[in-house]
Amino acid sequence: MGSSFYRNSEACILVFDLTSLDSFKNVESWRNEFLKSLNPPDSATYPFILLGNKSDMSSDIKVSNEAIDNYCKEHNNMPYFATSAKEDINLEEAFNKVADMAFIRNTKNEETFVPTDTKFLKVTQNEPKEKKCCGK
Repeated sequence: MGSSFYRNSEACILVFDLTSLDSFKNVESWRNEFLKSLNPPDSATYPFILLGNKSDMSSDIKVSNEAIDNYCKEHNNMPYFATSAKEDINLEEAFNKVADMAFIRNTKNEETFVPTDTKFLKVTQNEPKEKKCCGK
């Protein structure tokens, strides 16, 4: 994806498949690709959230909690949610968290626009016409 796709992003969700170790190993390259494309001034603290999908397939999980915890700690204590799109597990919580993170980042970094040249549109209200009865 190009930088225009990421432009104005306030947070990033990284999703990997808990049943695929290769998927987890790709998270770092996806993170780096995002940062390279967006090139934010605060790349060390840019808000990321990590989602491990397919948590409903507990017998097939290949990625250890220890590996996930270590990755998150190494990356600014990145929030992590074990999710299942199929079973709707932790999705609302994860999206609420990323929305909170994006909102906080936006309010910290956003410059307040104060117009210096204000032009006002004159709004007039038409007086209701008097109703005339019987042609008067």
